[in-house]
Amino acid sequence: MVHPLVKLKTVFNMKKDNIIYHDLTIIDALKLMDEIKRKLLIIVEKNDKFIGVLSLGDIQRAIINQKPFETPINEIFREIITVASTKQSFEEIKSIMIERRVEAMPIINEEGYLTDVYYWEDIIEENQKTLSEINLPVVIMAGGEGTRLRPLTNVIPKPLVPIGDKTMIETIIDNFSKFNCHQYFISVNYKSELLKYYLDQHVSENNQLIYFKEDKPLGTAGSLTLLKGKIKQTFFVSNCDILVEDDYSEILKYHRENKNELTVVAAVKNFSIPYGTIETGEEGILKKITEKPDVNYLINSGMYILEPHLIDEIPTDSFYHITSLINKLNTENRRVGVFPVSDKSWIDIGEWKEYFKYLNINQ
Repeated sequence: MVHPLVKLKTVFNMKKDNIIYHDLTIIDALKLMDEIKRKLLIIVEKNDKFIGVLSLGDIQRAIINQKPFETPINEIFREIITVASTKQSFEEIKSIMIERRVEAMPIINEEGYLTDVYYWEDIIEENQKTLSEINLPVVIMAGGEGTRLRPLTNVIPKPLVPIGDKTMIETIIDNFSKFNCHQYFISVNYKSELLKYYLDQHVSENNQLIYFKEDKPLGTAGSLTLLKGKIKQTFFVSNCDILVEDDYSEILKYHRENKNELTVVAAVKNFSIPYGTIETGEEGILKKITEKPDVNYLINSGMYILEPHLIDEIPTDSFYHITSLINKLNTENRRVGVFPVSDKSWIDIGEWKEYFKYLNINQ
C-alpha cells in the first residue's frame, strides 16, 4: 500500500510512523502495525485533521464480529478517547497518562489538528508497559521429531533449535513468564533425555517443569489424557515450534468473557495472487476479472486455551489431534472461540524457510 505518511512528514516535527488515513482498511492497518511494530495507530483525515485512535484490540474485536478485512478503519475505531491540548503542560499530560494507563496521547491544537503524540515510553523511565498477570498452567507439545528441520533435528530435538541466544522452547517459556505463568507441562518423546537435561540446566528455578512422556505418538490432544487429574483450571496449550507475540491476558479475557470451552488463537495471513482471477456464472459466462487480488485468511497458529474438563473427553491411549476435539465441540454446538492476532505476531519456525526468515528479521 502507499504509505500514508508522505504528506505528514513535511508537516510535523514528531514521531509519525503510526499515523494512518481514515479511509484505509483493516488489513492496511494490520500491515502497518506489523511494519512499525506498534499496536496503536493515530487516524487523520486527508487534510491531516485528527480523527481518533485505532488499537490492535479494536481490530481484533472487529474481526471477531466478522467485519470484512476490507472494512475502512473509520467504521471500527473508538469514538471516545483521551486526548490532550497544546495548552496543557507535559507534567499535566504525563499525570493523566499514568492515571488512565494511556498508551499514546495525541496532542491536538485549537483547530483540531494533530501536533504531537506522547507515548508510554516517553513518560516512563523503564520503557516498559506493565503486563496483566494470568498465572495459568501452560502445556507445551515438545515430543515431535521435527522432520521439517532435518538434518539439524537428527542431532538435537526441535525444541532446542536456537533462535538468537536461546532455544525455541526457552523463548516460549519466557513469553509466558512475562504474564506470571510458572507451571509448565512439557510433552516429551523424541530425544527426551537430552531435552530434559538441557531445560533443567537452563530454565529459571522460578518455573516448575513437569514432563510427561508418550509411549507412542498420541497427537496434539491425545497426549493431554496423560494429564488427567493434574490440571484443574483453565490452561494454555502451545506447539513448541511457534511463537505468538501478543497480549496473552487479552486472549484469556476474550476466552472467559465469551464462556468458551476452547479458544483457538488464529493469525491473519494476507496472500497476494500474482495473476488476474476470473469469476464465472452459468455456462461459463464471465462475471468479473480482478487483477492481482489480495486474499486474507485466519490460520490456526498452534496456540489454544482449554477448560480442564475437556481432558476427560479425549479418548484414552488413542491418536487424537486437537483439531478432532475442536470439530467434536463444534458439531455439538459448544463454544469454540477464535482470537485473531496479526500476521507478524505469529511465527512458525518449524520449517527452514520460516526459521531463516525469522532469524533475518531479528538479527
